Amino acid sequence: MRPLIGITTRAVDKDGRYALSARYVTCVNRAGGNVVLLPPESDNIATLLDRIDGLIFSGGGDISSDLYGGLPHQKLYGIDINRDRTEISAVKYAIEYKLPLLGICRGIQIMNVALGGTLIEHIPDLVGEAVRHRLPEDKESLHAVRLMPNSLTARIFGKQEMDVPSFHHQAIRKLAPLLKEVAHSQDGIIEAVELPEHPFFIGVQWHPELSNDPLQQQLFNEFI
Repeated sequence: MRPLIGITTRAVDKDGRYALSARYVTCVNRAGGNVVLLPPESDNIATLLDRIDGLIFSGGGDISSDLYGGLPHQKLYGIDINRDRTEISAVKYAIEYKLPLLGICRGIQIMNVALGGTLIEHIPDLVGEAVRHRLPEDKESLHAVRLMPNSLTARIFGKQEMDVPSFHHQAIRKLAPLLKEVAHSQDGIIEAVELPEHPFFIGVQWHPELSNDPLQQQLFNEFI
């Protein structure tokens, strides 16, 4: 039987519509899984998580700085505190019940915040723009990441350096104590994390679902 994979969605308007790029679904289907879409807010997320075999945190807007002691910033956008709290609860569930969890872009950030880490509110303020983590809408930004030897992430991709599609302006500042950094970009930004001793708990700062490179599909294949 094909495993059932839950993917988080985002609210797109005041009428209560939710959205998700079809690319996530395509990658999961290609890897052999079936997909169920999860609402960005739920009073009892555990009831939904009990029914799935794996969970993917999709990308989206910024995380409320109130949740990690950050400062308001004019570049913050798309904040949804209900989604933040729902996904934080899901992180804790995934750890307690060993539910496989893959966090993408915003996903790695909420994983870090849920476990006590903090975020850089706007990357260019801290490290400049020598590495372009985000270009204007509809333009793909590719940059290199370096994978740590002996990490699960490096084993999945079978290499220690690769170019990845990137679209973000925030990133991990202080790494949560339970997490291990397993990839970074040339400017020192953390690009991937793992939770040791968990069957599959990986967050990546890039967007593997946006790539046409078969290499990026391997992350979904291993997850499924």
